[in-house]
Formats: sequence, C-alpha cells, structure tokens
Amino acid sequence: MSDGQTVVLRPLAEADEAQATAAEHELADDGFEFLPERGDDEAWPAFVARIRSQERGEGLPPGYVPATFRVAEVDGRIIGRVSIRHELNDHLRRFGGHIGYGVRPAWRRHGYASEMLRRALAFCAELGIEPALVTCDDANTASIGVIENCGGVLHDRGVGPDGDITRRYWVPTTIWPA
Repeated sequence: MSDGQTVVLRPLAEADEAQATAAEHELADDGFEFLPERGDDEAWPAFVARIRSQERGEGLPPGYVPATFRVAEVDGRIIGRVSIRHELNDHLRRFGGHIGYGVRPAWRRHGYASEMLRRALAFCAELGIEPALVTCDDANTASIGVIENCGGVLHDRGVGPDGDITRRYWVPTTIWPA
C-alpha cells in the first residue's frame, strides 16, 4: 500500500452520502454497483438503514442472503467497498461468492484491494466461514492477482448470467488476523 496508509473497513454512515455517491458514478463505467440495489428515489438515510437491516437478515428480498456492507476508508476518504455474504444460495455459489469488492479508479494499483480482501476474509473467519468463495470475471486480471495473492485456489470457471466467464476461487479465511 502507498505510504503505509491503513485501510479501515467500517459500516456505511449517513455522513458518507457525497463520497459514496461519487464512488457509485465512478464505478458505473466498470459495471460495478457501489451502492447495491439503491433506488434512484431512495432517500440516503433509508438506504443506510436498509443496508444495516439486511446485515441482520431483516427485510431481505426473495433470493437474498444476509450480507455485511463495509466501506473501505483511507485517511477519511472512501476508496472502495466490500460486501460479505454470510451464506451462499445457488446463485452466489455459482457466480457471486461470499465476498464482493471494488476499488475506486484513483486508488487502484496501490495494494488496497488486497488489504480489503484480507480484512474481509478475516471477517468471514469470525462468521465461521472457512474457506470463502470469491469470484471474478475471467478477464479481470487485477482481481485474479488480488485473489491469488490472498491464497485463492482456482476451483473452476463457468459461464456467468451475463455470458462472461466467471472464475471461482476458494480462499482460506483463518490465516488472516482480524
């Protein structure tokens, strides 16, 4: 990581609206949804409350599982986010995995994604998940490197719902300090 800066994973807060909305716009070009399932007309406080409820398994839409949403912060700036799914359904088992993560473009190639994934893996260990399933697009060489750098072992490749090839990795969780 650059300049010894520490990544902190923390819950989304009402004060994060401007930075999180900017991240959503930046990552939209990559096809990455920074603010999962946020409706255009959903008020920010309601969105934050919904994300927190879903972590507890409350108010989940059909087919969803409890998930922890954390923003990744460095020196007060939101640089990315992780979603940690507490269990897998059939869709997640094939395409989504336990962990999803994204880094804002200006913060890429500095080791932050690897640190975010390591911290998410440690959180999975606290939930009793061992190993964690982490997936990425076959063409996403940066994510492949991050997952393999964190100990990921390629399980297989398959065609995703979008027609792209998805790689599925099993990654140990108990080797990372919380």
